[in-house]
Amino acid sequence: MRKLALSFMFVLTTLLITSAQAQMNPDDVKMESENLGGSVYILTGMGGNIGVSAGDDGLLIIDDQYEPLAEKISAALDQILKGKLRYVINTHYHGDHTGSNAYMKEVKDATIFAHDNVRVRLLSKDGHKHASLPVVTYSHGVTFHFNDDTLNVMHLSNAHTDGDSVVMFEKANVLHTGDLFFNGLFPYIDIDSGGSVKGYIAGVEKLISMIDDETKVIPGHGPLADKAQLITFVEMIKETSAQVKELKINGMPVEDIIEAGLDEKWQEWSWSFINEEKWIRTLYR
Repeated sequence: MRKLALSFMFVLTTLLITSAQAQMNPDDVKMESENLGGSVYILTGMGGNIGVSAGDDGLLIIDDQYEPLAEKISAALDQILKGKLRYVINTHYHGDHTGSNAYMKEVKDATIFAHDNVRVRLLSKDGHKHASLPVVTYSHGVTFHFNDDTLNVMHLSNAHTDGDSVVMFEKANVLHTGDLFFNGLFPYIDIDSGGSVKGYIAGVEKLISMIDDETKVIPGHGPLADKAQLITFVEMIKETSAQVKELKINGMPVEDIIEAGLDEKWQEWSWSFINEEKWIRTLYR
């Protein structure tokens, strides 16, 4: 039953996030890349933002979006560097971040790294491809010495899910947050997969403590950001969480809170996947 439930949640999450991508057809997706300094790039398309390290040691990517985009991602990487894709790091298990794993393993011969729980959850997915599973897993983190930089991969527990990782490029001063950051958007906190509002806030505050005003921040979703935007993001979570918590303690049902709504200043954070109602339900739960 547990395996069936996990499989259902994986499929549901992937379908919901897919529908949130403006009903975009994969055939219409255009991959865009931007150099963030030195060997580091951001690659965007449909799904989670991809971090790229490209240099003499070859290619390393952080996340790989949806399966139908695998060839487009590969072509976009070739435009950055005609080199071997050596490593893939998954920041968590959701399909908009792991969908091209099998392609990257079978076609590009890359080795996939992720937290222990990412493999567990992908393994529990009904009909999963063996090639999509991380080959190397870790409980706390791992360090890559790659393309003249040091990449610190760190696990943050019970935040977006129970298997979240973030990646800090020391020399380039770039942070890839995975889905611990939705820039300018209400975040998705996957409570059914081990995430929590409390853990999410703690995770984001940990990230803020690690970076400076010059750090370039690659969010899981949304445009490239900086420390100030990450601070604004966590302030939004804390303020809206406190509001909903107080109303719940005072006995207000969730439907009444939804009808009353949040402060107007947060209206622009609502989006197709996590609108105000869904965000309030997450906080209330």
